[in-house]
Amino acid sequence: MKVAIVGASGAVGQEFLKVLEERNFPLDELLLFGSARSAGKKFLFRGKEIEVKELKKNDDFKGVDIAFTSAGAGISKEYAETITKYGAVMIDNSSAFRMDENVPLVVPEVNAEDAKNRPCGIIANPNCTTIQMVVALKVIENLSHITKVHVATYQAASGAGAAAMAELEQQYREVLNGEEATVNKFAYQLAFNVIPQIDVFTENGYTKEEMKMYNETRKIMHSDIMVSATCVRVPSLRAHSEAIWCETEQELSLDEVRNAFVNGVGTVLEDCPTEKKYPMPLFLSGKDPVFVGRIRKDLANPKGISFWCVSDQIKKGAALNAVQIAEYLINENAL
Repeated sequence: MKVAIVGASGAVGQEFLKVLEERNFPLDELLLFGSARSAGKKFLFRGKEIEVKELKKNDDFKGVDIAFTSAGAGISKEYAETITKYGAVMIDNSSAFRMDENVPLVVPEVNAEDAKNRPCGIIANPNCTTIQMVVALKVIENLSHITKVHVATYQAASGAGAAAMAELEQQYREVLNGEEATVNKFAYQLAFNVIPQIDVFTENGYTKEEMKMYNETRKIMHSDIMVSATCVRVPSLRAHSEAIWCETEQELSLDEVRNAFVNGVGTVLEDCPTEKKYPMPLFLSGKDPVFVGRIRKDLANPKGISFWCVSDQIKKGAALNAVQIAEYLINENAL
């Protein structure tokens, strides 16, 4: 098994290295690719140093079985043919192909089989906020079809990359020292603040991030589900949180829903209000599952369920989800 990582120096690229090692992914050779600026850097994997090669339009992907790409939509589009022309399966972490009808958009806990039908040789990894939401929603969908979802996200600085995390830390130090905060990665100072905008606004008043949650959820779940999202950047470092309300066709009991999350694929229930037990990003960074809590009946609709979920968006929301896709293909002999 020959595997490549494109964008190896970035936050998600580094997470790929950790996840592949943690899960003892069955590979014999690992290639790392990056920009001209990253070329020559060396990273440790399974006790050996691997040097980053510059990504070029050549034959470097000959013999590669799986290529994990996380270098931005522009790079993915430009190099897709180079990466896939010798048969490599490209599992892409950018937004480049998510809504392409010839490219499956896959969350293994929800629609793993879609990964087998990939006419372009590409599988898209969904947006991080969508991934954690659909893992949780699938558990409820198995009980009764979900017709509507309202969601407010509380997205950590890490969603904007490693430099954004560093900037948030820097801003806290600067503000506490009475200095002016450095603002480069966000529209405004994030420290001691929340910013109700992630990505650019579209004509309907929703941001692209919010529309991703609408469109991607419907594609992944093969559903007519309606999703209305408000995406907010909050001053936490890592792991996204979401407050979710969903309406189902049939009225569900809280016991049904709680038991479903206990037994759900990829979910962990942390829900004991009397003990102040609920998921929080501070304690869940670096974890694999989607953690769910604050489950309650919606007071405005007997068919409504409200809950809170937290997941590490660099891990499950990016690298881990992609690696799980690859593991599924290997287990199904579907490469």
